[in-house]
Amino acid sequence: MAKSINTKVDLTVDATWFRGIASYGKIMIGDRAFEFYNERNVEDYVQIPWKEVTYVVADVHFKGKYIPRFEIRTKSNGKFIFAAREPKEVLRAMRKYVPADHMRKALSMWQQLKQRFTSKKK
Repeated sequence: MAKSINTKVDLTVDATWFRGIASYGKIMIGDRAFEFYNERNVEDYVQIPWKEVTYVVADVHFKGKYIPRFEIRTKSNGKFIFAAREPKEVLRAMRKYVPADHMRKALSMWQQLKQRFTSKKK
C-alpha cells in the first residue's frame, strides 16, 4: 500500500492515467507532490514530487472551454498523461506549485502540421 507524500491535500478529483491501458482512480494535489492512486489496485499509483516536474502541457480546445487531457513532464521519469473530471480545477491547483512559465498549451493540429513541413524543408 502506498503512503502519501503530501502533508496537506488541496484537491482530490476522479481521473484517468493513460499508459498503454487506461487506469482509473483519483488525483491528489498536495503541498509536496502530484499523486494518482488507482481505485481497484492499491499498488498501482504514481507520485510526482513538485521538484521533479519540468512542464505541464494541456490540450486546450475551443478557447479553453474543453481540456480533454494534460501531460506532466518530469526531469528523469519521462511524461505522464492524465485526464480529469475537472481539468480546470486540477490545473489551477497545480499552478500554485508549478511556475506559470512551465505551464503550456499543447500545439494545435495545424501548428503541428506546419512545424513538420517547415522542419522537412530545412
